[in-house]
Amino acid sequence: MYIVDSLYNVTKNEEKESRYAYRIISEDFYGGQAFGIEAERQDLIEGNVVNIERDEIRKISNIEEKVKELLSLIHDNQVSPIHLVDILGEYVDEYVSDFNL
Repeated sequence: MYIVDSLYNVTKNEEKESRYAYRIISEDFYGGQAFGIEAERQDLIEGNVVNIERDEIRKISNIEEKVKELLSLIHDNQVSPIHLVDILGEYVDEYVSDFNL
């Protein structure tokens, strides 16, 4: 598995800073490539990481452009890793047919 593309967001409030990283990941799958998404949030207080949340959905599609659109969707809406599956679940169910296995 390797990282194909990444997008980042940072939010700050009085107590903490949250750094979001959204990544397209790729892996070999049945002689081709399968693309997925990883989302990560790091919470920092006074520069120290106090919490990390991370989730991923692997093998969403073998069409990179479709996965890039999903990456933009979660980046633009600053989706927490906790809600990644809730937000992308219907897309993933639809895109799995791209593999034609």
